[in-house]
Amino acid sequence: MAKVLIVDDEPNILKVLSQILQDEEHIVYEAADGASAQDFIAKNDIDLAFIDLWLPDIDGLEILEQLKNIQPDVAVIMISGHASIDVAVKATKMGAYDFMEKPPAYDRIVTIARNALETALLRKENRSLKDSSEDGEMIGSSSALQEIKETIDRAAATNARVFITGPNGSGKELVAKAIYKRSKRKGRPFVKVNCAAIPDELIESELFGHEKGSFTGAVGKRLGKFETAHGGSIFLDEICDMSLSAQAKVLRVLQESEFERVGGNETIKVDVRVIAATNVDVEKAIEENRFREDLYYRLNVIPIYVPPLSERSCDIPLLVDHYLTMFSKEHGIGEKRIDEKGMSFLKNYPWPGNVRQLKNIIERVAIMVSRDIITDVDIEHYIESADSFTDLSLTDKSSLKKAKEQFEKEFITKTLQSLNMNVTLTAKELGIERTNLHRKIKQYNIDTSR
Repeated sequence: MAKVLIVDDEPNILKVLSQILQDEEHIVYEAADGASAQDFIAKNDIDLAFIDLWLPDIDGLEILEQLKNIQPDVAVIMISGHASIDVAVKATKMGAYDFMEKPPAYDRIVTIARNALETALLRKENRSLKDSSEDGEMIGSSSALQEIKETIDRAAATNARVFITGPNGSGKELVAKAIYKRSKRKGRPFVKVNCAAIPDELIESELFGHEKGSFTGAVGKRLGKFETAHGGSIFLDEICDMSLSAQAKVLRVLQESEFERVGGNETIKVDVRVIAATNVDVEKAIEENRFREDLYYRLNVIPIYVPPLSERSCDIPLLVDHYLTMFSKEHGIGEKRIDEKGMSFLKNYPWPGNVRQLKNIIERVAIMVSRDIITDVDIEHYIESADSFTDLSLTDKSSLKKAKEQFEKEFITKTLQSLNMNVTLTAKELGIERTNLHRKIKQYNIDTSR
């Protein structure tokens, strides 16, 4: 028995799908428009959804996006009477299990529902295993990490706000996830927002939602991240990069647990635990009027500082063993290990990209080195030169933005070279979309000729 949501504005389609799925002993919920579907999704867990692509008020793909953000493992089947192949491909890329044309046939409905639910169950099991082995466990035995773990346990037992600081790649999101997974809100929404990745003109709509017609392009009502996270937790990463106007609205949510959507008059009450993080000097940001001091004190109830990997090098062997085991299983490449000199090299490397960079390098050498034993020579071949980072930090007096761009250009170039200038493989290695990589190659004028 599964909980199934059907979203369609055609009464006959709702009736047919509901009867068939109820005959299969599923619990069926119906929504005749996008707004009703959004409200239902924000407050209820489901296992399977049938969503019409063309709804009277909201694009069905937007419902798909919201549902996947809240419940990533739910199986979604898009339905339409006149959809193009391009739309079907887009829906699949956004996480839809399949696409079904109207009018749906009985056998097709039953078969696709059974297969989709089976796939969703496997996905949940895989995610659970991955979470327990990777995201649910912070690897290391250093005193700094032990102190973080103790703070996480104390913070998780409460609803207190947490403010996490530390350099990029040190594991701030991992700390936030650990707090969530140990809290009473586990199982409810955990919504992540990268404040630095959202343009200032869109951040308020992203956080608080908007009403139809509130601005150009607002073709329908949209729920914001706070509304989506109702009952659960929201992780505001890089919060110091948020506009001052949005900061003022976040402060109101923290003080009064309420807000209005952009262009709306309805006051919406929410119950959300806020976990925030930043990699910048907060005191300096306050002095420069880039971050509100009153917001900082509201957020900084329980502070957690995550030190760079260079300050806890004794954790590196445990992290390396963990990642080698994980990637060996994930890629089916057999067990690998790093010899003594290789481990010594890793422990003495400065790791400007911290744990994230270490993880990337271990995956790379695990895949690219065919032998079971990985040496220091292998690692040096695939790792970016330590001297380039030292030179950059000591001699480059330009802006932080320019330094980041130089690092990104060098990192992309070296990765392309290690993969014989294969853009597709490089995008996969870097964990970004191929189109995004093409833009960066053009932006940095990187020569991809062999």
